[in-house]
Amino acid sequence: MRILLITPALPQSRAGNRATATRWANILLALGHHVDIATQYDGSDADMMIALHAWRSAEAIQKFAYLYPQRPLIVAITGTDAYRFIHRHPETTLRSIHLAHHLVGLHELIGNTIPIDQRHKMQVIYQSAETITDRAPCQQHFHICVLGHLRDEKDPLRPALAARHLPQSSRIQIHHYGQARSPEWADKANAEMAINPRYIWHKEVDQGQIKAIYQRTHLLVLPSRMEGGANVISEAVMAGVPVIASDIEGSVGLLGADYCGYYPLEDEQALAKQLSRAETEPSYYQQLIRGCQNRRFLFLPEREKNSWARLLKQL
Repeated sequence: MRILLITPALPQSRAGNRATATRWANILLALGHHVDIATQYDGSDADMMIALHAWRSAEAIQKFAYLYPQRPLIVAITGTDAYRFIHRHPETTLRSIHLAHHLVGLHELIGNTIPIDQRHKMQVIYQSAETITDRAPCQQHFHICVLGHLRDEKDPLRPALAARHLPQSSRIQIHHYGQARSPEWADKANAEMAINPRYIWHKEVDQGQIKAIYQRTHLLVLPSRMEGGANVISEAVMAGVPVIASDIEGSVGLLGADYCGYYPLEDEQALAKQLSRAETEPSYYQQLIRGCQNRRFLFLPEREKNSWARLLKQL
């Protein structure tokens, strides 16, 4: 089957949508299909379309549905679809959802965000990650990593603000890896580094470096305001790195409602307390590790591949 995979992220982009599209393409190729990745749809023939992003890919979705109404159309609901555009641009976003024959979500709570009469279309496919071994956490300090671009949806400086509330005796350092999406965000990160010795912004790093980060870090913090199902959680869990995350659906839908590592969104003082506990209370740190280990089965590459195989079998 010839599958056209639409993503709004450009080929050179390191955005999550491009990484997801590339991984899905490799899975579909392994299942025996031909896959073309594109950012726009030119009307060319294809047996099926998979579109990442109901709002950003709306034009491609509408065009394919018009040209080939009987051919399978799968729309993946992203975080900004579910938590922003369905409210700000409901007509466009909901049109894509209604045109889709199937919807794909990346965490178990994402179906709550779409109309009730469309929820039967939803299939959750957890993003997988490869196992990372040979961990050797940093000895000089308690290394905490933040992996994500500097943009408003990620609330990227919240861990740095939390670090200001740590006791002087703390050995915590916040290491942030990600591209500033605007000069203003770069200015904010540089200004924070100038006054906060616990915060280091490393800018963007490549995939090879990310493996080394997981090997040496003690903890991942995900402070996002909205997530469709962050792949960094999958990666951290498969690397054996515990997670502290903002209490949002996108993270709870991956780590589970009973996970002990959440803090109230945008509350740096609460986050500081969680970070301090992770550093100074071995029992709490081990509880975080066990909580992540309990979710590891969700992020196995074979599970993601089998999920796609089951979905395609339904078409």
